[in-house]
Amino acid sequence: MLTIEKSKFSRKSIVIGLVGAGLLGGIVGFTALSGESDAQAADDGQTAEKAGAAPRVTVLVPGASQVTARIKVTGTISAQYDMPVSVEGDGGRVAAVLVEAGDWVKKGQVMARINTDVLRPQVAQLAAALDEAKADARLAVAEYERVKAVSGSGAISREDVERRAASAETAQARAKVAAAQLEEAKARLARAEIRAPADGRVLVRAVEVGQAASPGVILFRVAKDGLVELRGEVAEQDMPSLKVGQKATVRITGVDRDFAGKVWLLGPTIDPESRLGTVRVALTSNPLLRPGAFAHGFVLAGEAKKPVLPHSALQADSKGAFVYVVGGDNKIARRAVRLGTTTAKGVVIEEGLVGSERVVATAGAFLREGEAIAPVMQQQAS
Repeated sequence: MLTIEKSKFSRKSIVIGLVGAGLLGGIVGFTALSGESDAQAADDGQTAEKAGAAPRVTVLVPGASQVTARIKVTGTISAQYDMPVSVEGDGGRVAAVLVEAGDWVKKGQVMARINTDVLRPQVAQLAAALDEAKADARLAVAEYERVKAVSGSGAISREDVERRAASAETAQARAKVAAAQLEEAKARLARAEIRAPADGRVLVRAVEVGQAASPGVILFRVAKDGLVELRGEVAEQDMPSLKVGQKATVRITGVDRDFAGKVWLLGPTIDPESRLGTVRVALTSNPLLRPGAFAHGFVLAGEAKKPVLPHSALQADSKGAFVYVVGGDNKIARRAVRLGTTTAKGVVIEEGLVGSERVVATAGAFLREGEAIAPVMQQQAS
């Protein structure tokens, strides 16, 4: 019995010993492993610390791409020559309106008539007064001729002859005054007919029968020859690239097609508040091009070789647009640029780069000027 008890005790002790030894070995092994991991981590930390002094940054050399400069224009469709039509004379009540908005008119065509119930009798009265004045003038001249013929015989004094001559001249002058008054009345009567100043399309009719029309009030607007244009605005920096004669494409809201045009006039000033210039693009007359419609398009300003950068390479602040350029010592420097039009490949750089520079392509916002980097070259932009 004792032996058995002892034997049992011995086995238990062995088992406990083995378990303890295993645990101790595991602890020793874990300690050793931890020591190695800590050492490795320390080495990695030192490597990361060294690498942190020169971060890896993607750069590219943009080169010079053949680009078609397209300058964006936004504005409205307008008549190229918008001619207002109003009463030229004293005005009066409108008796008839003969055209509607959208009609084509010829130069001199009657568009509306003013009531002439007062003007016509005046013309008739002045015509009669002219006839009377002419008759008096003929009589006075005839008497002067007779007196002049017998003045040499001494039967009529010289003073009488001169008096008859003056009477004849006065009568002729009165006839001329009457003729002038008649012409004035006829002109007033003619101005009672409101006529088209040129061939074109009626854009606006702002008059109705019975309306009292007065001078200075616009009754019609006519687009001379029906010509229309885009009166647009462009950014100040794009104005130097625009020239008269450049082709343009224009689109209007609700119409899924382009309209061809040509620049025919450039604004001489820049708006000091909006910093925008004006450009006028002549368009071929088309019923879809209604004056007043919103329009936008592009002026084709020619082809040139310019650097093109992705949007990720561009930055801007209060001083303007800029990029980071990598120097020979791998330090970055700020470079101011002037942006051009946007293409499918990126933004055209008008000024500031020649295309051979190494430009930071991404992560520029996290860098500081003068910081050294480890450049990673990106494929050159096509």
